[in-house]
Amino acid sequence: MFRKDSTCTMTREEIEQTANNLLQRMTLKEKVWMLNGTWDMVNNQLKYKNGYNPMPIATNGVKRLGVPPIKFSDGPRGAVVGKSTCFPVSMARGASFDRDLERRIGEVIAKEIRAQDGNFFGGVCVNLLRHPAWGRAQETYGEDPYHVGEMGACLTEGIQAHNVIACVKHYAFNNIENSRFFVNVQADDRTLHEVYLAHFKRIIIAGAASVMGAYNLFRGDQACESRLLLTEILREDWGFEGFTISDFIFGVRDGKKAIEAGLDIEMPLPVHYNQKLLDQVQTGEVAESTIDQAVLRVLLTQLVFQNTPDPITYSKELVTHSEHIALAQEAAEKSMVLIKNESQVMPFRKDVKRLLVLGKLADQKNTGDHGSSRVYPPYVITPLQGLKKYFGDQVEVLHRNETQLAEAKQLAKEVDCVIVIAGNDYNDEGEYTSPSSLDEMFNPIITGYQLMGKPFKAALVKLIKKLGISTFQIQEGMAPGGDRQTLSLKAEQIQLIEAVAGINSNTVVCLVSGSMIMLDAWAEKIPAVLYSWYAGMEGGTALARILFGDVNPSGKLPFSIPTSVEHLPYFSSTDKEITYDLYHGYTLLDKNGHQPAYPFGFGLSYTHFEYGDLTVAKKDDHLEVSVTVSNTGECVGSEVVQVYVGKPDSKVERQKKLLKGFEKILIPAGQSTRVSIPVLLDELRYYNNETKKWVLEEGQYLVMVGGSSEESGLLKDMTRLTN
Repeated sequence: MFRKDSTCTMTREEIEQTANNLLQRMTLKEKVWMLNGTWDMVNNQLKYKNGYNPMPIATNGVKRLGVPPIKFSDGPRGAVVGKSTCFPVSMARGASFDRDLERRIGEVIAKEIRAQDGNFFGGVCVNLLRHPAWGRAQETYGEDPYHVGEMGACLTEGIQAHNVIACVKHYAFNNIENSRFFVNVQADDRTLHEVYLAHFKRIIIAGAASVMGAYNLFRGDQACESRLLLTEILREDWGFEGFTISDFIFGVRDGKKAIEAGLDIEMPLPVHYNQKLLDQVQTGEVAESTIDQAVLRVLLTQLVFQNTPDPITYSKELVTHSEHIALAQEAAEKSMVLIKNESQVMPFRKDVKRLLVLGKLADQKNTGDHGSSRVYPPYVITPLQGLKKYFGDQVEVLHRNETQLAEAKQLAKEVDCVIVIAGNDYNDEGEYTSPSSLDEMFNPIITGYQLMGKPFKAALVKLIKKLGISTFQIQEGMAPGGDRQTLSLKAEQIQLIEAVAGINSNTVVCLVSGSMIMLDAWAEKIPAVLYSWYAGMEGGTALARILFGDVNPSGKLPFSIPTSVEHLPYFSSTDKEITYDLYHGYTLLDKNGHQPAYPFGFGLSYTHFEYGDLTVAKKDDHLEVSVTVSNTGECVGSEVVQVYVGKPDSKVERQKKLLKGFEKILIPAGQSTRVSIPVLLDELRYYNNETKKWVLEEGQYLVMVGGSSEESGLLKDMTRLTN
């Protein structure tokens, strides 16, 4: 179970027997009480001045029988509990295309959770980037299901290597933020399985032991109450053996429907479970066997992890250990994507005397949104601090913001290089935590305190609600976080860039964001553009090392940048219903014949790579795709070799090409390496809506290999497959 069969000290039979013995000894109340969290917002606020997750959010467990609680920490940019190491956001790490890096990040996060009394990580966030306006885009890895699944699987493996239960979320179709509490998503079975569930399945196969449902509805059912999603697909089709939890507070609307659909634990506190669920069992509305089934899933999972030896001891000194911080810096360095570098203006020369850094974001601690994924590191190195630290007293580093245009223009003439920091912060994109009214927000918390037997705290929350206004009167776009109101830079940022454009040939714009930013006309006037992302606690250090050549950029875009927003799929933050199909991102651009401004998988280096000698060989269960990659430049560099597959003569509608393999490789200057990438035949199947089966179509397949999804730069070979 959970890929721990070879390391767990108990056999499957022993685990099942122990779990059943524990279940038989439990009272009905003990069983029901195991199925909810015990989040104490009031205590957290009073003790830590942070109401959400400063310490693990625990379930009840059964102390009498020695059954410990599940202890939750959110993510994914690090452990949300305590003062933990803050990594770049997942979208940045997706740009690294580095499986090993993501696995190591998972291990560090798990170590810090264990060191802070946690055992459960709710941070394997893998909803697809269907549209870049999605406010929570920064928490996933990109737009492609294969890529997202691979990265999420590696994070899961790293997390569970230290016996922390990894929870993959939000299952499923959670791709819009502001309407997530009410939007009903429609999709046919093929779209469901091929596009929006494929990466979840990959992570379940990798061993993920828990799944969190989503807020939105799918085909008219709340995702946390969908038997189709939670039982028929997850358990019966994929063979998932772990336990499921709800998205927090608003995930469950009908406790009976949820538990019967396969939703095991209500988090983070009881609103529809607990006493309400106990009453339903006692009146016969819910079968006790349904409760037993949920409890047994939790017990089985716990026993596997509890009886797998820990590889290390988890002392508090592990939290923000120097090695962990170094990994955060490495992740930032491997994530940044250079998308424009005219006349090889970068890297900048190190013998500079004066630098001009522009933009208020340059001096802002900006690690991502301020929702449930927010990590609280002991410090953050801003871009300005990183540049000052890099040069010390040897170089004069000047800083001006968007209100100082005249000074910026004059100084741009006098300095050796200009570094513009522009983009977003938590006000522009992120988790949307504001329901439509105070009643909607506070009433479930009041109910939770009442069900947990804490009437004083329930009364206190009632008082807080009473002292507030009856509804949130916030203009659209004014609330922190939520879906983005624009995909471009802010007007004042564009004005600043255009003010200095063309003055200094050594100018770069560094884009801070968790998703795609339209480059618009300003990019034509600037020689260099770098995606620097929400880069974590050491982001400023990493940025300086990239700009001045200590590190060769190796990130690749985890999304496409179109030439027009009209080339993106339809997106609404207010529609009550939306239908998804097979196409978004580069597949939609391909379908409609639109050339991207910058394609998926694109990223420049300070060196150059050439591809040759492509071969494709059919093996038992996969295609072996091999290619020679040469570093023809003058410095060592890493390249992401990407394999795309299409079926030109398909009898069914298909995307023109899909990513089906990738590998990041380091090549010394002047050397070549032979790379072999397996493409599983199962990855080439399509889902038949009529037969409800996966089909490997016979015929010719076009295999394409290169450094991005841009077809003109891909080597191509045809191979024939037969059943």
